[in-house]
Amino acid sequence: MNESATQELKRFEEDWRQDPLHVKPAFESWHHFLAGLPDVGLEFKARPGISYSLRARHAAQKKRELFVLVDVVDDEPESRWLSVCFYADMVNDPDGLGDFVPQGLLGEDAMCFNLDEDSPEMREYIAARLAEAARHAAG
Repeated sequence: MNESATQELKRFEEDWRQDPLHVKPAFESWHHFLAGLPDVGLEFKARPGISYSLRARHAAQKKRELFVLVDVVDDEPESRWLSVCFYADMVNDPDGLGDFVPQGLLGEDAMCFNLDEDSPEMREYIAARLAEAARHAAG
């Protein structure tokens, strides 16, 4: 991630004070997990009032721009929630907790998981999908 995007993400996390759904810690933990993976680059795209998107891409990926899109949905800034989307062929959903979204990720089929309230079980479930997608992206 370039320095400007890094600073923008840091400011976003610091300025995110209202969190009645208690999802900010999940976003921060997933951000740090992704940032700590070898050969993974991050991008951050801020669209206030719509979403704040953290995108991860592995250096080994040749055909796709990313392997996960972690969105902080900002349609109600005082009550943000998270949507984590993967290419459908990169993750499994053994417990059936995700939503299949045809052409939902850059024109390809997606599997998306929402965290719209704090749930340790769902945070861990999504974290396991992050690790799975990262392994898949690494080849």
